[in-house]
Amino acid sequence: MSNELYPIFLKTQQLRILIVGGGYVALEKLTFLFKSSPNSQVTVLSPMLRPETETFMNAHGVKYISGVYDHNFLAGFHLAIATTDQPKVNQQVFEDCRKLNILVNVADNPPLCDFYMGSIVTKGNLKIGISTNGKSPTFAKRFRQWLEAFLPEEIDEMLNKLYIYRGQLKGDFQYKLDAMNKATEKLIQQND
Repeated sequence: MSNELYPIFLKTQQLRILIVGGGYVALEKLTFLFKSSPNSQVTVLSPMLRPETETFMNAHGVKYISGVYDHNFLAGFHLAIATTDQPKVNQQVFEDCRKLNILVNVADNPPLCDFYMGSIVTKGNLKIGISTNGKSPTFAKRFRQWLEAFLPEEIDEMLNKLYIYRGQLKGDFQYKLDAMNKATEKLIQQND
């Protein structure tokens, strides 16, 4: 079986995200989101919060709704992440999101996920998403660490030069595409 997932990069500062649950798994998801996207718009819904989760939320401006999950809380959200230790609640979040066309991730339950939160490599403006199709998040983490160590620190400088060069190009789309292909080919050859 091949990995048929389609990677996308979301502008989470423009999307409203609901996390259902306030424990350690919620903290893990929050940490992951804010490491990559520090301006994310996130609300946590839970009848309780672990102290560590609450501390993180306060430090990052995460909104909090104290309460038990009900489908009415989904109104206005684009994404939902279920992190509770109650399988019935997580299943209900999944079913409600499906009815409302809200993308959902039920933590540690791949069949109940529209998306996975894979590992992310970030070096300046370069961002690379890694997925194992839910097979081994630990491998994805280790591969991320390897890529972070492998990628040169000057990668952002190279991207900035390419951005300036691209802005100076005149001509139609095909001309610009050909010129950018030649420029990036030269960069790769220079780093061999």
